[in-house]
Amino acid sequence: MQFKIVFMGTSEFSVPALEALIKNKLNVLVSYTQPAKKSKRGQKINPSPIEKFCKNNGIKFRVPVNLNQEEELNFFKTMCPDIVVVVSYGKIIPKSFLSIPKFGFINIHASILPKWRGAAPIQRAIINRDKKLGITIMKIEEKLDSGPVLYSQELELLQNKTHGEIAKQLSEMGANLLIKSLKVIENDQAVFTEQIHSESTYAKKINKSETKINWNLDADKVLAHIHGLSPTPGAWFEYKSERYKILKAKLSMKIGKPSYAVDENLTIACKSNSIQVLEIQRQGRNKQTSKEFLLGKKIRNGSILN
Repeated sequence: MQFKIVFMGTSEFSVPALEALIKNKLNVLVSYTQPAKKSKRGQKINPSPIEKFCKNNGIKFRVPVNLNQEEELNFFKTMCPDIVVVVSYGKIIPKSFLSIPKFGFINIHASILPKWRGAAPIQRAIINRDKKLGITIMKIEEKLDSGPVLYSQELELLQNKTHGEIAKQLSEMGANLLIKSLKVIENDQAVFTEQIHSESTYAKKINKSETKINWNLDADKVLAHIHGLSPTPGAWFEYKSERYKILKAKLSMKIGKPSYAVDENLTIACKSNSIQVLEIQRQGRNKQTSKEFLLGKKIRNGSILN
């Protein structure tokens, strides 16, 4: 494949796609990624996973704060890319960029479009307790996630899987579909299908106000909330004025008053049934299995979680 490719990505979800391009010896001219961010306490600068990958593999990269600059547009034009691949970049592509590549911009989106357009499709699908989710290869147009679809692939959504685990699966599926997509586009065999826009739903970004666990919901909804927010930002509760994130859990048929521990194994009652905690993270500490956690910190039968 002789395509001249520009890649745009930032998060860990983007890495398998860029890795697939390199493994298949495709011509990646440059990779765009978001600038490194300071840690919460400002002590450490954290480059994006894509920046790290580029440095480790000798790939040229750019970290513009803003694409809406004449200097950045002029540089992009000098690349003369045939196609641009966008995966979890986190920035809106300006209209002035979209018409430059011969074959436009294609995007790997983590849903079966037109369902769950937007920033948090996997998280929203899990929280919504969807039966399936998936990956879509689509052409980028001006309106968010509205472009025509080339390929999509479904994945069964299992109740015991977290956002982090599913994102890893989907990122690898997307990388494979990307290579397939580039081959058919280059061979002029690509058939893009318009989305049914009236069926679209929107996956808005997760807000901090959504992250606290509501024990007055049914256990299956509480479980979906926990797994949809794991590992980040994390669904949490408070106990004795300290915050704890639950990263993994399972359903239990035990019953009790919502927010009360109903045994000595971190099983917490919900509106109906309960959830048993499997992985937990105390504020400022590393994650632990519930067994490890209970060796040092007891949340006993009858304890109330806020």
